[in-house]
Amino acid sequence: MILTIAELLATDALGTIQADLTRLEWRDGRETAGSQARGMKRNKQADLSSPVGRRLRDALSAALSAHPVLNAGARPRRFSRLLVSQTGEGGGYGPHVDNALMGRGEARLRTDLSFTLFLTPPEEYEGGELVVHGADGTQRIKAKAGDLVLYPSTELHEVATVTQGTRTVCVGWIESLVADAAQRAILFDLANLQASLRESLPDGSGEQLVLDKTLANLLRMWARP
Repeated sequence: MILTIAELLATDALGTIQADLTRLEWRDGRETAGSQARGMKRNKQADLSSPVGRRLRDALSAALSAHPVLNAGARPRRFSRLLVSQTGEGGGYGPHVDNALMGRGEARLRTDLSFTLFLTPPEEYEGGELVVHGADGTQRIKAKAGDLVLYPSTELHEVATVTQGTRTVCVGWIESLVADAAQRAILFDLANLQASLRESLPDGSGEQLVLDKTLANLLRMWARP
C-alpha cells in the first residue's frame, strides 16, 4: 500500500522548516547509502548536528509522531534517524531496495515502511519524482510541499533525475508494531471506518463499541511491542 498524507506539515511549520533549510550545511549523500546503492546515489545530506539542524530534526520528528493518519497507517514501533536530502540538477538515486535492518545496538530496527516528506514545492524543480516499482505497477509521485508519501520498504524505488531546480525532502523508515502488511491494511481500513462512525453516530453507540473492541483485539493478536 502506498499512502499519501496531505499537509502532514501545517503551513506555519513548513515555512519555519524551509527557512531553517537555508542555514544547514550539506555533505555527500553517498555517505549514508548502502554498499550496493552508493554508486547510484547523487545527492546531498544535511548535517543535523548543529543547533539549527537539531531544531529542524526535532520539529520533523514531532510532526511525524503526532500525525493520526500516519499512526493509523504505519502503527509505528520505532522511527529511524531522519535524513534531509537535497538533489540538484543532474542528481537522483537509481533503482534500489532499502536495507532490511538499519542502525546499531538499541537503535537497530527492521525497515517495514519508508517515507518521503516533500519540503520543496513541485513547481520549483523539474524531474525528481519518487518512483515506486510495486507488484501492481510503477507509480511516479511528485507531491506538494508538506505532503508525505508512505510506502513498503520491500519495494524497488528510485528518485528520477532532477533536470532543473533543487528538490529537498525528509526521508526515514519505520519499524511497525504489526510486521505483516496485509494486517496493517486491515487495521487501517477499520481505523478509517471508526473515524467515519464517530462523525455519524452518537457517542457510545453499539456499532462504535463493537468496532472499538474489534480493533483492540486485532492489535492484541498481531502487534509485537
